[in-house]
Amino acid sequence: MTAPLQTEWWGAIPPAPRHAITFHMPLWSNMLRFRDKDPEILMKFTSMYPRMMPHKDVKELMAKILSVAKTDGQACIPFTTAVSASECVKFATSPSRKAEALSPDQLSIRIFDVANLVRLYVVFLPAQENMVAWPFWMNAGVGISSRWAEDCVKHGEGLREATESEPAPVVVECEAQGVLRERIAGLMERAPAGPPRKAKVTPDDVYLYQTGMASIYSVHQYLLSVYNAKSVLFGFAFHSTPHVLEDFGPGFKFLGNGTPEEIDELEQYLKEEAKEGRKIQAVWLEFPSNPNLSTPDIGRLRKLADGYGFLLLIDDTLGSFCNVDVLEVADIVLTSLTKSFSGYADVMAASAVLNPSSARYPELKALFKKFYTNQFYNGDAEALEKNSRDYMSRSATLNNNALRLVEFLQTLAEDPKSSVAKVFYPTTLPSLPCYKERMRSATEDFTPGYGCLFSVELDTLEATAAFYDNLNLHKGPHLGAPLTLIIPYVMALYGKELDKMADYGMNEKQIRVAVGLENTDTLIEEFRIAIKAADGAKKNTFVSLT
Repeated sequence: MTAPLQTEWWGAIPPAPRHAITFHMPLWSNMLRFRDKDPEILMKFTSMYPRMMPHKDVKELMAKILSVAKTDGQACIPFTTAVSASECVKFATSPSRKAEALSPDQLSIRIFDVANLVRLYVVFLPAQENMVAWPFWMNAGVGISSRWAEDCVKHGEGLREATESEPAPVVVECEAQGVLRERIAGLMERAPAGPPRKAKVTPDDVYLYQTGMASIYSVHQYLLSVYNAKSVLFGFAFHSTPHVLEDFGPGFKFLGNGTPEEIDELEQYLKEEAKEGRKIQAVWLEFPSNPNLSTPDIGRLRKLADGYGFLLLIDDTLGSFCNVDVLEVADIVLTSLTKSFSGYADVMAASAVLNPSSARYPELKALFKKFYTNQFYNGDAEALEKNSRDYMSRSATLNNNALRLVEFLQTLAEDPKSSVAKVFYPTTLPSLPCYKERMRSATEDFTPGYGCLFSVELDTLEATAAFYDNLNLHKGPHLGAPLTLIIPYVMALYGKELDKMADYGMNEKQIRVAVGLENTDTLIEEFRIAIKAADGAKKNTFVSLT
């Protein structure tokens, strides 16, 4: 057993640089208050995932903008494109917001230049109504990054209001952006899983975004501009993805288990839509899914895509493109580079990669040429380029740590005396053949694995709380960080919708584990101690923990 953690509660996990995207929140009782959005708990945080709450540098930039704007009782939300600002206003005034919807005269967009650094398009609205618009920042992910905000604040004396007719500051891409596109293109073609492709990915097929959700939101917007049709979300996905598909466009069909039976259901749905003269624009999925790690049969989905004319968009973040090759079947591969590609929990980014062998490639290439603008900040690109240099070696450690822990826990899950009920990882689930079919070939320097994320289910709520409280590891969201992070993902994000979550095999007794780079045996020992506490909780009487 290692020494008890010394990390500050509510603060960033080590090494805790200025731009940390993590936080540490011990104790099950605190997690329940977080689930309930207890304002006293939320006020304690000194670090937070930057899409959930504004980073301190973003807050400081907002304050400077309000000072220059000379407004009273107003809040502001800064973006780096006019399109994003306009979409934020559209979102806040949409009838779909029902009673929350603001009237158009409550919002305005004003332009500010920061020296020669950037032009900002800033949404102003009454301070008391700020949370009506804030979900756009959270789910679309297109807000200004903390590094960009920091540099804007440093040049605060050059912050001034501008007009559209004035020339905007010219932003030139740094060298790191090109290096990243080349690196990602190379990884996409490294040790492919299938037969030789018609064409190979080039750096020009790699598009960079400021967050994982920005890539999903932006691509969805591109497609809506042409097709304006419903989508399908196949299998469970990160919680912001369904919000994007629901809040923008004509809606989506959700098949949340991602099973072969749901592929049958999808096929029947497509037939019925075709009879009515309709077709969907895209099927979105994660490979594997978050947080239950099931893997859909993307080969069958590819055949449906070809037959019914929809696009197949695959998010490979959890599998990670060092381990899995989904390009053979996807039209677009989306990846949150914030996670294991970066690996140091201090920068947010994403990529969308077009498959040049796809029959839809010319069409998609034209679409991206028309709509894509690079809003990935040079400072973030430089941090990500440096972080990702050791992506492959870190991934080998992450794969090994996760697999060894899963093997340890799976043995306990098979023991009726243990409080461990079930382990969710590609290797423990019936969908394993679907994952293995897309694994990259092993090479002399790297053997592909199953990723850094798994979930473990305890058999009682009391055991779950005891496990969480006694596991001497960091508690919070994120994955792919240097240090292991655990979170009761279902409880924290869906604690008010547990009845609905049961339909997808999820409940409040599940803990999501994102392994880090610690010594494997040390991690296993920490889990052994926590499980001993969970086993002990079964033998005692507890008051209700909910």
